Parts: sequence; C-alpha cells; structure tokens
Amino acid sequence: MLTEEINRYVALRRSLGFKLKETAKNLASFGQFVEARGERHVRTATAVAWAEGASTPDTRYRRITDVIRLATFLHAEDAAHEIPPGGVFKAHRTKFIPYIFTDDEVAKFIIAARVRQQDESSPVRREIYAVLFGLIASTGLRISEALNLTLTDVLPDGILHIRKTKFGKSRMVPLHPSVMPILDRYMELRLAVAANDDHLFLSEGKRKIYYSVPQKAFHEILAIAAIAPGRSRRPRIHDLRHTFATRVLEKSGAGRDAIARNAVALMTYMGHSNLRYTYWYLHRTPELLAEISAAAEELLTEGGS
Repeated sequence: MLTEEINRYVALRRSLGFKLKETAKNLASFGQFVEARGERHVRTATAVAWAEGASTPDTRYRRITDVIRLATFLHAEDAAHEIPPGGVFKAHRTKFIPYIFTDDEVAKFIIAARVRQQDESSPVRREIYAVLFGLIASTGLRISEALNLTLTDVLPDGILHIRKTKFGKSRMVPLHPSVMPILDRYMELRLAVAANDDHLFLSEGKRKIYYSVPQKAFHEILAIAAIAPGRSRRPRIHDLRHTFATRVLEKSGAGRDAIARNAVALMTYMGHSNLRYTYWYLHRTPELLAEISAAAEELLTEGGS
C-alpha cells in the first residue's frame, strides 16, 4: 500500500529534524487518491491529476513538489515508482528581498525601542525590546528562539542554550563580549520580577510573549526610528537575522577560503541544517557576492561528491 510507504518516508524525514506538517497532509491526501484508483505505485499521470485538484497555482506547485520528493525516495528502492517531471506547475511568488540594516540603523532602532517603552513603570519592561531585538541583531537568533529562552538557558561566560528549534536540534550560542554586560544587566532586572513563568522575556501579564506582540512593537519602533519609511515592503524582524549573517561574511576577509570557513561556522552558529540555507540568506547581498557565491558553490559541490 502506498500509504504505508508514505508514512515510512515522512517518519524518516521527521527523524532528521524536518517537521513536514503541510507535506504530511499533502502526501496523506495523495496516498488516498492513488489507492482509490486501485494503484500501488506513484504514477506521473496520477500525480498530475491529483495536483490539478488544488485551487491555486502555488498549492498545485507545492503538491507536485512533495510528490516528486516522495517518488525520488521510493524510486531508489523500486523502479516501478515514476518520478514526475519538474516544471509541470509553476509557483507565482514574488522574489524575496531582505532588508539589510546598516550599523547606524541598528543603533537608531535600539534607541527607538527604549523610547517606545519609556513610560513603562517596570524597569524590565523599559528594556525588554531593546534587549530582545538587540540580541537577535547581535546573534542572528530566530525570533521564536529568542522568545523561547528561559532563565536557565542563559549560561555562565556569555553562552545561550538554544533548545530544539526549527530542525529539532539544540545548540550553544556564544555572545560577543560587548553584548554580555547588557544581558547581565537585563538579567538582574528580570530576576527581580516575581513570576511563575521562567521565560527570559515576559509579557505585561508576566507570561511568555507570543509572536504577534513583538511584531507590532517592531513596526512601531521602525516608525519611531524612521527606518526605510518609503519602502513598499517593510523590514521584518527576520531581517535582523539576515543582517547578522550578511555582516559576518562581509568581515570574513578576502579570498574564497576565508569566506568558506566562515560560512561553515556561520551555518553551525545560526542552526542551519545545510549550507544551502546559509547561502540562501546571502543571495541578495551586494558586498562580496561574487566571492561568497563562488565559495558556497565550491562547498556545495564538494559536499555532494
């Protein structure tokens, strides 16, 4: 039964750290569609017919892409599975262009974060967004990773313990010496707050903060700091992570070897599961783009050989 093969495929990829929430739903639907036709293998015609049932171009593209990956996996064990060709459906997506903050803009943003919070009665609330966004800008953490930090995740000697995140892995993130005293001062303020919740960053109700709250604050702080006011697509919190990655490689030094070494280190530091993700973050970086691209391509080619 194809459904059993699909379950095995999904279980294997999840064991490697992939969540596959939407993919699992898609493939379960595909398995039912195939078995309703009395078939036991992936067939190109059947895959295309199933994908065509989606209501939007993007969903059709996502459906066929999921089947292609499944079929590639199954075909390696049983050649009776057909691998549908790519290009049958196209995704209609606008190319993503990250906003790279200048050093002056990051400094202005942190000052504006304190301005936004200046009327808060609690000392820790006056500092919360300056520290939260400053931490993301200086470490490249994902916003979810920063919001999930607990008091016990701040280790001695300026180390953050980032627990099972996007790819199911944990990692240690050392802080720059300039960041440590700022976080130490914030920790003193935070420890003075009596709360049952042990998260590092707390809401006004002394509970864990959820994404929509800092997202609103981020855009208000952008306005206060007058950063990119005329840009049609406003900067996002995730662009602080982009900025961190970009600046790290810009400071790698000249030469492909130096860039390649730093790309691998950056991949580990930022919690990427593959160098391709690190390279993707930098694909719009004007500085050093040619050398970064060449170094990354060399590493990817070597990794695949």
